[in-house]
Amino acid sequence: MIIYQGNPAGWDAPENGTAVAIGVFDGMHLGHRRVLESMGDVDPDLVRVAMTFGTHPASLLSPDGAPPRLSTLKRRFDLFEDAGIERVAVLGFDEGMRAMAAEDFVLQFLVEGLNAHFVVVGVGFRFGRGAVGTTETLSKLGQRHGFQVEVVDIACDDGREIRSTAIREALHDGDVVRAAAMLGRPYDLEGIVVPGDGRGREIGIPTANVSFPAMLTIPRRGVYAVTAVIDGVSHPAVANLGTRPTFGGEDEVLEIHILEFDRDLYGKHLSVEFIGRIRDERRFDSADDLLLQIHADIMSAIEMLAEHTS
Repeated sequence: MIIYQGNPAGWDAPENGTAVAIGVFDGMHLGHRRVLESMGDVDPDLVRVAMTFGTHPASLLSPDGAPPRLSTLKRRFDLFEDAGIERVAVLGFDEGMRAMAAEDFVLQFLVEGLNAHFVVVGVGFRFGRGAVGTTETLSKLGQRHGFQVEVVDIACDDGREIRSTAIREALHDGDVVRAAAMLGRPYDLEGIVVPGDGRGREIGIPTANVSFPAMLTIPRRGVYAVTAVIDGVSHPAVANLGTRPTFGGEDEVLEIHILEFDRDLYGKHLSVEFIGRIRDERRFDSADDLLLQIHADIMSAIEMLAEHTS
């Protein structure tokens, strides 16, 4: 995959032109995929490009109100590639871009930077200084500068609009099944396995503590059936996301117990996919009571994962 960044004057756009999908694409949910799929019927000689942002525009426009992310930029690259996107243009949303006139944006990034012949955006797309540019503005500029514009309606699931905000709300409620329905895949947190306090191994349930970027959306605290993807291989697991109140914990951690797995994972990169919610996190009177509950959680996780894969 080719990544365009920095000054668009140096992007070396394909001579035959490009088809460009513009959006934040945070989480790459089914609505985003609908936008990308709209490029499927255009001239096959046009190179498919996704234009996204290195940081969410809300981080500049409303720093205190910027939402947590559903995916890192690296994860977005992987999801773009899975969707058949050949190149990605990553824009840095800064004060300069915030002040850029709508037509200047089109000229610099779409016309000169990418030699765009086809541009697709979602309904409600806004751009340019003061967000004055609308989809109608983009269509008029396309007629002026030689590219076709398509505007895609918001995708719905069970009558409800699929938006990143709705997915974050589902995750905050612990409804990972609902989030997965809108994403088209289980929600995942990627991170590195870091040393823990070793209590899990002491009670015969070894766990791996996963450190993930603080920018990401965290599901509601509790116990979940998950799959742990290690070196491209999925393993059934159960996860606890919370503070471990039985042991007087204060910091929020994600710890997973991978079923029938005994490899050392310290320093290993893995992805935790949330399949189903088992219960809320709670404090137990003793380690023995906790151990009994953990065994029950494991059985619940096995049932959920079997149902998920059937």
